[in-house]
Amino acid sequence: MTIEERIKQSETRIFKAVFPNTTNHYDTLFGGTAMHMMDEVAFIAATRFSRQRMVTVSSDRIDFKKPIPGGTIVELVGKVAYLGNTSLKVRVDIYIEQMYAEGREKAISGEFTFVAIDEDKKPVKIAFDKRIEA
Repeated sequence: MTIEERIKQSETRIFKAVFPNTTNHYDTLFGGTAMHMMDEVAFIAATRFSRQRMVTVSSDRIDFKKPIPGGTIVELVGKVAYLGNTSLKVRVDIYIEQMYAEGREKAISGEFTFVAIDEDKKPVKIAFDKRIEA
């Protein structure tokens, strides 16, 4: 399998409903909750790509472009965007969908960096030799 095929195969999509227990006093999704969901999707995509133990080492620039209202559906999409020797980056986008109307729009984007580790929690090489930028 090529790296490009592995990236496509490891793309991760999760849908969630935005319920009142995840919103703030403006009735929009808490930023911290959004970041939590993004890190989870990124972790799954990184693990599906590498099939190794992965840990989050950083979150890079997260852009909150639109508030996410309560009572909407969100789709989180995670895709490997960069592959290094022991680390990789996953880009995560969150899209908003109204429950009772057509269409969707991008609300949040960010990148998360992961490192592959061994049983002793030391960095190890990711199984692919070739680096990519997607």
